[in-house]
Amino acid sequence: MSEKVNCPEDTAASPNVTKEIRLIIATDCGSTTTKAILIEKRGDEYRLINRGEAPTTVEAPVEDVTAGVINAITELEELAGRRLLENGQIIKPQQNGDGVDLYISTSSAGGGLQMMVAGVVRNLTAESAERAALGAGAIVMDVIASNDKRLPHEKIERIRALRPDMILLSGGVDGGTTSHVTELAEIIGAANPTPRLGIGYELPVIYAGNKDAANLIGKELEGKMSLEIVDNLRPVLEHENLMPTRLKIQDQFLEHVMAHAPGYRKLIDWTDAPIMPTPGAVGAIMQAVADQQEIQVVGVDIGGATTDVFSVFKNRDGQGTFNRTVSANLGMSYSISNVLAEAGLENILRWVPFEIDQADLRNRIRNKTIRPTTIPQTLQELIVEQAIAREALRLAFEQHTQLAVELRGTQQQRTISEAFAQTEGGESLVNMLGLDMIVGSGGVLSHAPRRQQAMLMMIDAFQPEGITRLAVDSIFMMPQLGVLAQVNQEAATQVFERDCLVHLGTCIAPVGTANPGDACLSIRVEQSEKETIIADVPFGQLRLYPLKVGQKAKVKVQPDRRFSVGADRGHPLETEVTGGVVGLVVDTRGRPLEISPDPKLRVADLKKWTEALNAYDAT
Repeated sequence: MSEKVNCPEDTAASPNVTKEIRLIIATDCGSTTTKAILIEKRGDEYRLINRGEAPTTVEAPVEDVTAGVINAITELEELAGRRLLENGQIIKPQQNGDGVDLYISTSSAGGGLQMMVAGVVRNLTAESAERAALGAGAIVMDVIASNDKRLPHEKIERIRALRPDMILLSGGVDGGTTSHVTELAEIIGAANPTPRLGIGYELPVIYAGNKDAANLIGKELEGKMSLEIVDNLRPVLEHENLMPTRLKIQDQFLEHVMAHAPGYRKLIDWTDAPIMPTPGAVGAIMQAVADQQEIQVVGVDIGGATTDVFSVFKNRDGQGTFNRTVSANLGMSYSISNVLAEAGLENILRWVPFEIDQADLRNRIRNKTIRPTTIPQTLQELIVEQAIAREALRLAFEQHTQLAVELRGTQQQRTISEAFAQTEGGESLVNMLGLDMIVGSGGVLSHAPRRQQAMLMMIDAFQPEGITRLAVDSIFMMPQLGVLAQVNQEAATQVFERDCLVHLGTCIAPVGTANPGDACLSIRVEQSEKETIIADVPFGQLRLYPLKVGQKAKVKVQPDRRFSVGADRGHPLETEVTGGVVGLVVDTRGRPLEISPDPKLRVADLKKWTEALNAYDAT
């Protein structure tokens, strides 16, 4: 079982939450757009009824986030043909067909939650603190550690320059040394950064370290900052206890950060459960689905400036472990030039199935940076944008794999000097052969002109292994469903499955490599009332077989002795697969996927693969 982002006693729900909930409004107050959805229980199941949106209103001249919320809900009123508002207020509870039973919200307006974390050892407690902050929905601006090779004055200058919304301090196992974490508290106290939200804002500091140092930390920070003390997130080297810290981060986000944003005090009074940071809410629905279906899942949200990756993978004890990472420099508009810089031109070009001048490609990317709201006007522009998206997704997932690791330092006893010297990485939790599902979100995936394009981008970027289902978020309602999962998990997961997800289909991808044309696998696909498909698929191919949404098929895969689809190499696999709007894709291009450096061979292969999925018209 993976960790929950919230629990019933922490929701501070109104009495409405305990009654039968039949009609729900959920909003997500984003940095530019406020999105509202209306959910209704019809019969025994919850379904999405309507969706509305309006510009977010946290800046002049309005400077009241509730104005954007009201505008978005007004659109819901018009679409649903029912009264939801009265005198600028949401009607609660539902009465005589008007109003709703529950109102909940998430927010990333004003830049979301920006945090710094500090820990004694970078690869131990500081890394655990980073995971706790990311899992709560924060953007981690920097990680300060006693052994990060920066001098004290450099750390102080860094904290002052970044001006975070909140600081998380950790370090030391319970009963261990207190000196190093106390020194970190001294640095934070000396920095005493000017709050981003103004002089009236008392900067929250959460201490989640050695309990024996709590009094010393209090003396260092007393009178300077708002200090909250929670259970040690690394009480012993072999155990990580992130949930109390994550819950406290969300509490402080609501009490301090949101309370100082324009109009949020009023919004907090309206909601029937605590407002959650948008990324934390997305993580909550991913965890809820993984728990309920007992699956391992990866989710990605690729935006204009950042790319978030979420995952639930089983650790060595068989428990689902949730991780989230933020690639703050990888996006499809504001950060698109960073993708070029980090991936390199050659890696982007390898996904472009036509000859293109390198200078022309660079200019296209720069134009997108200057005009971030533009969309592709030609097929070639679309293909180039989707090539860049593959690299942004690939890089973000690589970063995620490096952070989603088993606990480091748990295999042998260490002295403090050995821990400080530790540089080796822990074993990654990411197990692609065990992965059951990939969920994609963000404009480039959710709004791709053809669903085949979204599926191909995700296959190319994530390189799923074995048997993997793929889906995209239809209209990006995962944040609202995530906060709903804290109040009514049944409603959240039902809407997630039936209305949120667009099931693309299933990918079968053997692990291994060979020469193009060599034997790779044989496949047998049996569907009721349909002709059985029997095929030999050589290495280097993409094949698409019809399997519609809701349809299931019995599949037997016999890989060549050089390949594996989940068991040992050469061992057959029999399973049931699920269809989607694209169908059943068999990918024998090999894992890891390698593309020919020869431009002519590369273009020929890419054209062959895109034609196999009917991803584009002829270019």
